[in-house]
Amino acid sequence: MTDLHAARRILETLVAFDTTSHRSNLALIEWVEEYLADHGVASERVPDDSGEKANLFAICGPAVEGGVILSGHSDVVPVAGQDWTSDPWVVREADGRLYGRGTSDMKGFIALALAWVPKFVSASRPVHLAISYDEEVGCAGAPAMIARMAKTIPAPRCAIVGEPSLMRVVTGHKGIAVHEVTVRGHEAHSSLLDQGLSANMVAVRLMAQLAELAEEIERRADAGNGFDPPQATLTIGEMEGGTAANILAGHARFVFDLRCPPNEDADAILAPFRRTCEDMDAQMKARFPGTGVRLERRSGTCAMTPEGSDDAVDFVRALTGENAPPLQVSYAAEGGQFQQAGFPTVICGPGSIEQAHQPDEWIALSQLEAGARFMDRLAEALA
Repeated sequence: MTDLHAARRILETLVAFDTTSHRSNLALIEWVEEYLADHGVASERVPDDSGEKANLFAICGPAVEGGVILSGHSDVVPVAGQDWTSDPWVVREADGRLYGRGTSDMKGFIALALAWVPKFVSASRPVHLAISYDEEVGCAGAPAMIARMAKTIPAPRCAIVGEPSLMRVVTGHKGIAVHEVTVRGHEAHSSLLDQGLSANMVAVRLMAQLAELAEEIERRADAGNGFDPPQATLTIGEMEGGTAANILAGHARFVFDLRCPPNEDADAILAPFRRTCEDMDAQMKARFPGTGVRLERRSGTCAMTPEGSDDAVDFVRALTGENAPPLQVSYAAEGGQFQQAGFPTVICGPGSIEQAHQPDEWIALSQLEAGARFMDRLAEALA
């Protein structure tokens, strides 16, 4: 069996695990542990507080300095409500593509890394595999694993986060902050406005302020910062509230994310909105003590910058064979977290972010082949 064929079989196995972020990823982690053990590689779990999810990292090869971290997240986004033309948990090949949830983002990269473990274990410098959970909900899982790795593994030359980049080298990504706003109203008949307080009406006013804020940060964007789009982006991804058309809503909630380039401060951007929430909360409580507004940060991760990545860029470019300038991307990833822990970090992985999160998500076979060449060259470089 060729390494690329092995990667395809592993990808089929990984996709079959439904690791949507609201579900446990332990079945996948257990399979990877057994696979690594079969190749003589010990691994270490870093679980979440509930014990229902876990990160996993392992050293393939000798425990010496100068190795490379290969990092990927195990979780995927939901398929519910999407119009798939085939089973999202079964890899389907058609027209030079492999379809299935996570094929591009980012089980394809993990499958390639695992398929090359037999070569990595015999090298003179190690590959540190790192598989995280909850990347898709604000990069919430990786920090505990990264902190553990920073304390225990020999210093690597660099970390490579295999987010889909069409095998281009990426040296910068935006940070993300995910917030939830909960509004508690006072229910009454919808005709009696003086006897109640609609949570929905309050939520609409707050969302309108966020929409205005999104337009403001777009107007003052630095068009030359290398990101597309260049501005910090603010979008409301979830909203719900109320029970009936003729009842003043007793509850409402919405969730928004703010993605900032490295030179933008999410807390500073949201400061006026935070004050509005506090003022609105006080006004509501003055009328009905049990009501109010709560703004809560649910998750977030820091941006990644090109700082300190020159050697990593040169090294990874030699593996990909590309000479184009490094990219900066608008999606958030775990690269900034590895960088913050002191690891020189770049993003480079097969597939395109344009295929991620879509119904009928796919990765081109040519991208898996490019990833296979990358792994071959990495194994040679570490030998």
